[in-house]
Amino acid sequence: MKPVKVYSTDHCPYCMRAKQLLKNKNIPFQEIDLSHDEETRGKMQEKTGWMTVPMIFIGEEFIGGFDDLSALERSGELDKKLA
Repeated sequence: MKPVKVYSTDHCPYCMRAKQLLKNKNIPFQEIDLSHDEETRGKMQEKTGWMTVPMIFIGEEFIGGFDDLSALERSGELDKKLA
């Protein structure tokens, strides 16, 4: 299984939903909290072009945020990306 990383902040409802979806599917993930880390947040914004969290990666692929993760799950593509 490819590693999953979730860049989040501590009070983001979409971050909480993304993490819950992964937990419900028993998908292990690494959470990187950007709440108080402006340097890393700036680097991730440059890397992804996104200003919002969550920023979710499967392996080295940036898949987007919660809505994108949820769409992958609904379409059956999430499991394929993780393989």
